[in-house]
Amino acid sequence: MIERRHLRNLLAMADTGSLARAAERLHLTPSALSHQIKLLEDYYGLALFHRHTKPIRLSAAGQKLVALARDALPRFEQVERELARIAAGDAGRLYLAIECHACFEWLMPVLARFKARWPAVDVDIRLGLAFDSLPALRQGDIDLVITSDPVETPDLAFIPLFDYEGLLVLPDNHPLTAQPWIQPEHLAGETLITYPVPSARMDVFKYFLQPAGVAPAAVRQAELTAIILLLVTSGQGVAA
Repeated sequence: MIERRHLRNLLAMADTGSLARAAERLHLTPSALSHQIKLLEDYYGLALFHRHTKPIRLSAAGQKLVALARDALPRFEQVERELARIAAGDAGRLYLAIECHACFEWLMPVLARFKARWPAVDVDIRLGLAFDSLPALRQGDIDLVITSDPVETPDLAFIPLFDYEGLLVLPDNHPLTAQPWIQPEHLAGETLITYPVPSARMDVFKYFLQPAGVAPAAVRQAELTAIILLLVTSGQGVAA
């Protein structure tokens, strides 16, 4: 069976034209190199070079293997370098799932800095709201999830990124702009514009409205932050 060392051996012999010089290049003794070549010849029943010629002359079989060596060995070395970079985290593909629409506002500048530092790492972003991201993380289909809904589970690690302040977005002429603080009951008569996410997963419902037993007059949904802001500006509702 042909091994990479056999290709290196024959390539060194072809380049140097001498068994002794090839052995020196390979850091082998001439007898060890000759033995390795003989084992390969015995396996295929073919002579790989003509003995007792100076410089060494390869047989037709030997020439085919040298041609293979010139093609395959650089490719082996390239793949090995790439694998080493992947193992070191310097190359490869990062599969990232995002479970929040507004994350893109701060994530894209962060990813730009990431790309500048690790240019050989491709980042594949998937919107986690479109599929169940935590099972995908467990199965190894993705590498990490950005979520606002951590769960206590022994097989996953949740690392806090930052805290944030909840704000209410209002049109300039809205009466609530005069309020120093917004209370849950202030939203009872309002149309609340949100992302298309179940209310059970939204902080404004979980931590603000529902504990106070308050529900907005209506809920309107929009996919994009820019659209939500335009709807608020035009007096179609408020957003949080």
